[in-house]
Amino acid sequence: MEARRRVVVTGLGAVTPIGNTVPEFWEGLKNGRSGGGPITGFDASQHATKIACEVKDFDPLAHMDRKRANRLDPFGRFAYAAGAEALKDAGIDVESLDERSRERFGVVIGNGVGGFQSLEAQMQIFLEQGPRRVSPLYVPLIIPNMPSGILAIEFGLKGPTFSVASACATGNNSLFDAWALIQLGHADAVLAGSAEACITPSLIAGFNAAKALSTNNDAAGTASCPFDLDRDGFVMGEGAGLLVLEDYEQAQKRGAPIRAEVLGFGLSTDAYHITAPEPEGMGASRAMSEMLERAGMAPDKVDYVNMHGTSTKLGDIAETKAIKRVFGDHAYKLKCSSSKSMTGHMISAAAAAEAIVTVLTVQHDCIPPTINFSTPDPECDLDYTFNEACETPVRVAISNSFGFGGHNTSVLFGKV
Repeated sequence: MEARRRVVVTGLGAVTPIGNTVPEFWEGLKNGRSGGGPITGFDASQHATKIACEVKDFDPLAHMDRKRANRLDPFGRFAYAAGAEALKDAGIDVESLDERSRERFGVVIGNGVGGFQSLEAQMQIFLEQGPRRVSPLYVPLIIPNMPSGILAIEFGLKGPTFSVASACATGNNSLFDAWALIQLGHADAVLAGSAEACITPSLIAGFNAAKALSTNNDAAGTASCPFDLDRDGFVMGEGAGLLVLEDYEQAQKRGAPIRAEVLGFGLSTDAYHITAPEPEGMGASRAMSEMLERAGMAPDKVDYVNMHGTSTKLGDIAETKAIKRVFGDHAYKLKCSSSKSMTGHMISAAAAAEAIVTVLTVQHDCIPPTINFSTPDPECDLDYTFNEACETPVRVAISNSFGFGGHNTSVLFGKV
C-alpha cells in the first residue's frame, strides 16, 4: 500500500474580533486584547445578552468589488477575505496555476448556520411585503456551501469542493477532510476552514433561551473568562479562519513557507446531549487519545493545548477532566490557553481560527494567554497561561474544538 503523504500548512488567513488579518490577529492574541463590546449590529436592548465580540472596521470593498459583496452574506464576505489572504500567504499566484494544478486544488469551507443575517432580513421582507419582494439572491446568500463555491469560482480551483457542518467543531472537521483528501491523493492542496456571522437578533435570542450566553452586560470586555469561577456563559463572536493545506513534497518543491505539519486528528461523539458536554469529558478524551495514537505521538511530547475553553461552567470542567485523563501527570506540565477569552466564541469559525492560533504558537514559540482571569475555580486546576503570553519552545501542539450535538475534534500540529 502506498504511504500516505505528509500534509503541511503553508498559508493562513483570518478575520476576527481582534484583527482582520493574521498579523493583526496574532498581535491581538499576544497582547491579550479583548474583542468584547456592546452589540452594535442591531438594537439589543430587549435581549438578555447585549454584548458580543463583533468583527470591527471590516470593509468588504477592500477585498472584493461591490457586485461580489452584494452577492455574499457577511459570513461569505469574511470567508472570501480570509481565503484570499491565506492563498497570498502561501505564495500561490492563482493566475499562474496550470490546469492540472487547478484540478488538484480543493476548497472545503464549513459553517454552522449559513447566511443567517440574510435569512432574517429576507424573511422580514417576505412577511411584510410578500413573496414577490424576496431577493433573487436569497438562496445563494443563505446556503452553507456558497463560500466554498464562490472561492472556487473566483480563484479557478477545480478540485474537491464542499461544505461541512458540525456546529463549533466545524473548522476542525473541514481541516480533517482537507488533510484526508491530500493524504489519500484526491488533491495536492486544499483551502480549508470555516466562517460564521451569527450575531443576529433571533440567534442571540435563541442562545439566550438555551442559557448558553453570558449576561454580564456591564463587563463586555471581561465577560468571556474561561476557567474563572465566576464565568456565566460564552460571549458570541464571528469571523473566519482559512488555511492552505498542502502536500509536503509539493510545498518543498515550490519553496512554500511551511508554517507547521498536520500530524493527526482525533474525532469522536459524546452521544449524550444535544447541547451539554458529557460531564467527565469522555468523548473529548477519546478524540485526543485517538489523535495521539494515530500520530504515533507520546502524550509527554505535547507542549501546548489550545483548549475549546468556551467560558461555560460545564464545558471548561469537562475539558479539563479530559486532558487530565489523557495526559496523566504530564497534564500539569502542559501549557494550555483559551483564545475565546479574547475572540469570544466564533461558533463554527472558532475551530479554524484556533487552528491558526495553534499553528502560530508552534511557529513562533509563543503561547497566547487566557485573559480575564481573577477568581480560581478549584475544578479547573491546569496551567491555563492566565493573563500574560508565555514565550517557550513549542514543538507539538493540540487544538481542541467541540460542538453542540456532541461532536469532538482534536488536531495535532508540529514543527517541520
